[in-house]
Amino acid sequence: MADEQRGAWQKFGERLIYDNPWVKLGLADVQAPNGERWEYHVVHLHRIAIALIVDDEDRALMMWRYRFPTDQWGYELLGGLVEDGEEPAATAAREAAEESGWRPVGEPEHLIGFEPLPGQVTAPTDVYLWRRAEHIGDPTDTEEVGRIEWVPLSRVPELAQRRQLLGAGAIVPLLYYIALRGQDESAEPS
Repeated sequence: MADEQRGAWQKFGERLIYDNPWVKLGLADVQAPNGERWEYHVVHLHRIAIALIVDDEDRALMMWRYRFPTDQWGYELLGGLVEDGEEPAATAAREAAEESGWRPVGEPEHLIGFEPLPGQVTAPTDVYLWRRAEHIGDPTDTEEVGRIEWVPLSRVPELAQRRQLLGAGAIVPLLYYIALRGQDESAEPS
């Protein structure tokens, strides 16, 4: 196993070769631990905020939808890109309401933050947990179209196995939440 000093890559700079509001592509001048140096493609995405809303029946609010880049139907949690000047928790709550017609209620708990593909993509992702939501009407985001469902958490392993949880933004928070809940249950006295 390489120690942190010998295993670290060195970055000498990066030049932007493509830039738009959703994605940036850079060429980073890097040197690998073996001494080789070259330009490495790096994709930069904006910060993403996701809402995990779990009700008192142990169900998570999700959207069943189609994603054309991977040609897949499946479930996603609600969320989106953090707008300039917006707090990630506010983004998660706003996106949940816009995409589903359900507004999270109460103060969120920051559940987890992660980078889904750190080898070549920067996409800082923050997930916020709410345990209540109120129905406020139909979804208002007409771009994000899908079927809104309260999905039992007991189905998550099966959905993951069947590749019906779309992306790290659904898989990581759901499995992490289930693992934490399992730890809490095992810590209770018998």
